[in-house]
Amino acid sequence: MNKNRLETFSDGVLAIIITIMVLELHVPAEPTWQSLLDELPTVFSYVLSFVYVGIYWNNHHHMLHLAGRISGGVLWANLHLLFWLSLFPFTTRWMNNAGLVKLPVLVYGLNLLLAAVAYYILKSTLIRQQGRHGPLELAMGQDWKGKGSPALYILGMGLTFVHPLLGLAVYTGVAAIWLIPDRRVERFIARS
Repeated sequence: MNKNRLETFSDGVLAIIITIMVLELHVPAEPTWQSLLDELPTVFSYVLSFVYVGIYWNNHHHMLHLAGRISGGVLWANLHLLFWLSLFPFTTRWMNNAGLVKLPVLVYGLNLLLAAVAYYILKSTLIRQQGRHGPLELAMGQDWKGKGSPALYILGMGLTFVHPLLGLAVYTGVAAIWLIPDRRVERFIARS
C-alpha cells in the first residue's frame, strides 16, 4: 500500500482531534480580568495537549517519510496510535472539568504513556518491516527521547499522588524535551 493514504488519513484524524479540543475552550463567563484568569488552567491544558498532538504529528511525518511500503501490521499499529491520541480531548476535558485533581491528572498521564507505547510499536513495526539497518532504524539511532519519555510519564504519574501539579509539571517537561527539534531524520535524508 502507498504510504500517502496512511499519512492523509492520520493527518485528518489529528486535525479532528485538535478541532474537538479547541471546541472545548469556552469564553470567560464575564468580561473581566478575573474571569479570564479563571480560564487559564483550561487554556494551559489545551495548549499542552495541542503541543503533544503537534509533536506526534511532526514525528509521525518524519517517520513515515522513511517508510517504504505499508503493510497491514503498520496500518493496525498506526490505528493503535491514533486511538490513544484520539483520547486526548477526553482526558484533557476531564482534567479541566475536575479542576486538575489527582485521578484525572493520573489518567491524562496514562493516556500520554499509552500513546508513547503505541508510537514505539508503530516505529518498531516499520523498522521490522524494513529489516535490520534499514533507513528508519539508521535515522533514529539510540532514540533516547523515545526511550526516556515513558519512564518520565510513569514518574509524573507517581508524583501525581504527591500533588497533581507535580505530575502535570513532569508531563510539561516531557513536551518541552520533544519541542527541541529532532533533526535525525532530516540529517539522514540529507546524507542519503
